[in-house]
Amino acid sequence: MKNNKKQDILRQFPSVQSILQDNAVVKLAKFFPREFIKEKIEELIKSERNKIIDLLNSENAVAAPDNFNFTLDYFVKKLLDGLNNFSYSLKKVVNGTGVVIHTNLGRSILPERALKNIYRISSSYSNLEFNLAEGKRGKRYSHIEYLLKKILKCEKALAVNNNAAAVFMALSSFCAGAKKEVVVSRGELVEIGGSFRIPDIMKASGAQLVEVGTTNKTKLQDYESAINENTALLLKVHQSNFRMSGFVYAPSGGDIASIGKKYNIPVMEDLGSGSFVGLEKFGLPYEPTAQEVVDTGVDIVTFSGDKLLGGPQAGIIAGKAEYVDMIALNPLNRAFRIDKMTLAALEAVLFEYLDTERAVKNIPTLFLLAQTEKEIRKKAVKLLNKIKRSKNIDKNSFSFKIVEDSSIVGGGALPDYKLKTFALSIVHTKIGASGLANFFRGCNTPVIGKIKNGEYLLDMRTVSEDDFNDISDAIALIPK
Repeated sequence: MKNNKKQDILRQFPSVQSILQDNAVVKLAKFFPREFIKEKIEELIKSERNKIIDLLNSENAVAAPDNFNFTLDYFVKKLLDGLNNFSYSLKKVVNGTGVVIHTNLGRSILPERALKNIYRISSSYSNLEFNLAEGKRGKRYSHIEYLLKKILKCEKALAVNNNAAAVFMALSSFCAGAKKEVVVSRGELVEIGGSFRIPDIMKASGAQLVEVGTTNKTKLQDYESAINENTALLLKVHQSNFRMSGFVYAPSGGDIASIGKKYNIPVMEDLGSGSFVGLEKFGLPYEPTAQEVVDTGVDIVTFSGDKLLGGPQAGIIAGKAEYVDMIALNPLNRAFRIDKMTLAALEAVLFEYLDTERAVKNIPTLFLLAQTEKEIRKKAVKLLNKIKRSKNIDKNSFSFKIVEDSSIVGGGALPDYKLKTFALSIVHTKIGASGLANFFRGCNTPVIGKIKNGEYLLDMRTVSEDDFNDISDAIALIPK
């Protein structure tokens, strides 16, 4: 009897083909591929079938109605509702975490000039590798090299996929051949994120690692005493994502460069999260800029384009022409090269740095770091007032307040430094902070905040006024 009831109910389901032929569904073909629509229909039917089967196999099977009204119109409506809210897997999100350079949320936001240039170049053909003056094949890096040389005051520069690739390619270039050694301090054998470790990158590149000094103290003579006929490179790795304090010492890149000159051995510094603007300008602790590192006399410096620089994902290699040219000839350069969209974005971002004041205003990463506490609080008050005015939000279910909090730079920069900020605290009478976090992540435009002292917080340093509608709409959808 139970099986007969199950079969009777399942026979009510319309076929996939009949749903595809419905006029409203046919119109969807203007916006979605037919195969995609078909898959969504199959998923929808399977989901509803499984619900019925689970119900009829449960203890409540007797109470199940004989007719679930699984009509063609029912499935068409469910399909349309689902596709009306369709979005790609990669979504825009609201960053309420207070982490300015948030690796999991896409790191730096690109400035408007870069976005326009990406569209301009990507929507047409371009002179990516075509020399317009000579009418023959050109080099893609020429579009950014002149700007990097001007800003960094270096002899030559190029860009690859990311800084890990920049370090890997440089090591591979310097250590081509058997038993080529790279000297590095034990205190700088760091993990640079995503489980990428300097020793592992060295091993993969073919370089022979020579550790000198101790974890907390490395002296200049430690480098000098490790030099032999197999030494290909002296490497300094900037402590961009960690700090050591107390009884510590490490020579500067400039000091190591003096040893390199003495023995005619190139010196490279991996700056990690490189900046073109002194962070003390924003009230932050001192961090060496890429220009300062180049000026110390090191032969090669590498750093990220999508961290403190505020650009697209890229790894910059800059320094002496003979070494940059050597690295550029590495066969890996083709595997690690950046595409036209990255070049378009990077050129536009670099152009902003021709005027530092303009860069701070126009590059979002710098702008977010430069915000004053007064400006952040003003933004928080503005959002709170918008929420209070909303007629769609049940005020009896919530309590909102502005609280003092702290943000971080992110991206491995200044890991132990906290920036003063203000956050909007959201407390629901029935849903806890974790429940709110889960709900907000499931919105059409996900809202990502943080939980502190049992409260759900949106750090206003990283929330823009353009996010206010998404936040307000998300709050309005929370059930009473």
